[in-house]
Amino acid sequence: MTQGPTAAPGPQGRFPGFAAMRQAAHWDEVTALTIRSRVGSPPQPRFFTAAEQATARALVGQLLDQPHDGLGVPVMEMIDARLAGGQTDGWRYDDMPEDGQAWRDTLAHLDKDAKERSGTGFADCDTRDQAAVVQAVQDLGSRDWHGLPADHVWSLWTRYACTALYAHPAAWDEIGFSGPAYPRGYKNLGVDAREPFEVADARPAQDPVRERL
Repeated sequence: MTQGPTAAPGPQGRFPGFAAMRQAAHWDEVTALTIRSRVGSPPQPRFFTAAEQATARALVGQLLDQPHDGLGVPVMEMIDARLAGGQTDGWRYDDMPEDGQAWRDTLAHLDKDAKERSGTGFADCDTRDQAAVVQAVQDLGSRDWHGLPADHVWSLWTRYACTALYAHPAAWDEIGFSGPAYPRGYKNLGVDAREPFEVADARPAQDPVRERL
């Protein structure tokens, strides 16, 4: 994987001129290496098939609005790497398969629903049809979706997608997070008390997390 800092955010960002990777020199060596490994060319998928990759990419695009935000975080590839390495959350619902199998099964179910709705697989659907198919799963709540509790499916998708997105420095740039505080720490504590390396929110009336979700 190519390693190196992310490109500096454009002037129109929520935190103009801010880039979390500029703080890498203040992190301990292991932490810096770990974070740098997330930047650059994403790993080649090893878990999902080519068809599953397309469906998973479209799914996380809908969950995170990735097609429209320009962050460029390789969420699908990061999920694939976790599943290929068996790096689960360490638990699962007892009415759900193991996470890897659950991902394969639910991607197949998405394709089935998309074909019934629009005559084509999920990845090839119009984005509005994709949104409708995904929303239908969320709307089921705890009811059954292809033999699985829909809310537990939703939990699986969003846990993996959000973990991948917010593990990446590009997402940190968007929310003004400067990365690990150790070993430097913080000295200016309190509401709106910024460190010298932090940048004021250019749109403080908006909630960056709610805006995305």
